[in-house]
Amino acid sequence: MDGGTDRLYTHITHGPTSSANLFTSPLPSSSHQNQVLVFFGILYCGHVYICALVAALELLLFRELVKVRYNTFFHIIEETIPLFRTTQWMWFAVAIFYTYSDFVVEVIKSNTNLHYLLIYAQLQTPLAFTLYSGTFVLTIATMQTGHIKFQLNQLCWTIVVLCLTVGQLKYIMHNVYNGLIWFTLPILLVIINDVMAYVAGMTCGRKFIQRPFVQLSPNKTWEGFIGGWFFTVIASWYLSRFLVKFTWMTCPTNEFRLLPVPLTCDIDPVFHEATSIIPTQVFELFPSVLVTMIPGVVNVCSVDGNTSLLTACVSGESTHAHHHFELVLKGVFPMQIHAISLAMFASLVAPFGGFLASAIKRAYGVKDFDSIIPGHGGVMDRMDCQFLMALCTWVHYNTFVKMATVSVPKMIYMYNLLKESDQVEFLEKITEMASEAGLEG
Repeated sequence: MDGGTDRLYTHITHGPTSSANLFTSPLPSSSHQNQVLVFFGILYCGHVYICALVAALELLLFRELVKVRYNTFFHIIEETIPLFRTTQWMWFAVAIFYTYSDFVVEVIKSNTNLHYLLIYAQLQTPLAFTLYSGTFVLTIATMQTGHIKFQLNQLCWTIVVLCLTVGQLKYIMHNVYNGLIWFTLPILLVIINDVMAYVAGMTCGRKFIQRPFVQLSPNKTWEGFIGGWFFTVIASWYLSRFLVKFTWMTCPTNEFRLLPVPLTCDIDPVFHEATSIIPTQVFELFPSVLVTMIPGVVNVCSVDGNTSLLTACVSGESTHAHHHFELVLKGVFPMQIHAISLAMFASLVAPFGGFLASAIKRAYGVKDFDSIIPGHGGVMDRMDCQFLMALCTWVHYNTFVKMATVSVPKMIYMYNLLKESDQVEFLEKITEMASEAGLEG
């Protein structure tokens, strides 16, 4: 789903097998179209199938990354280190079990219709710890005296791979169930950045800045990086405005359904048109010359140094001194503001996931991580920028959108865990608080 690691920000076309071909070829091939159709088909099928897709991608990503070192050091591993691959996959199984079972438990807690499963959900933590302990013991028990250093290096590599894949994708299921827009929009922003960085690199690469963008990939250019950022931010504004029109995108859910059904919900205010006031502190991060170029920005001045008397600045007025900038947006969806934040991350930070993938391939002397996608490489070649983007989306959502993590179903779940005397005290306190707030009736 991400274009990737070798042709971004370049002005030179290296051929049809380059790793950025998936969404960046000037003339999309039938394989490109098929992959896009499969993605949107799964998106239409619903949340369960999207999570299944993520799990399958995690499996393939883990396989590709551990295989890099396995192929390189096969002469050491063969007939020397017992259960080498077995222990690696056991670590992956433990990570997947903990990640998905923890998510399922959260869904069960948030859905009163599923509370009958809580007796089983409470076994998730001890079972995950048991699997972890067993894998840990087996890993240490299979260490060989003459290869301990190598095996410790391999264990560290396995843990790093799990952090890159399962760790960063742990919360992508939460993004899916918080509303498909939090899954779809970030993916599309990374793709748009990939495409536009390629186009900007091809048309303007090294015409203004001769210095290579990063030493890892000398062909990448500053023009491509800046062009990708510029067009991604613009696209995020209009793409988010389009997606908020569909309840299939905006409505959260806490149900596991195998067949897609229309979603209905109380639309979150973030998906309603509103008047938004941009915090003045935001403009302080940028040079005044750039801020004044933004349409609609008002330069507010103090009069005669009196900060309690503020007015719009008048050019040439000697009594006016700049105080701050203001920008009021009318008829704008708050989601569009959030989309710009995500676009900034997708274009300025997420690409470094692709640079890391390039570094790994250079270190082990491989062109692509795999050949599972004919003509394009492996899943890692497509997904290298999506890991960090998914994690950023979850952090952004919980920090700026849905800061409260307590819901009525979760409160009911916690209430049922209380002792009978504590339940009585809890009800008394709730009744008292409702009476004080005038909510009784």
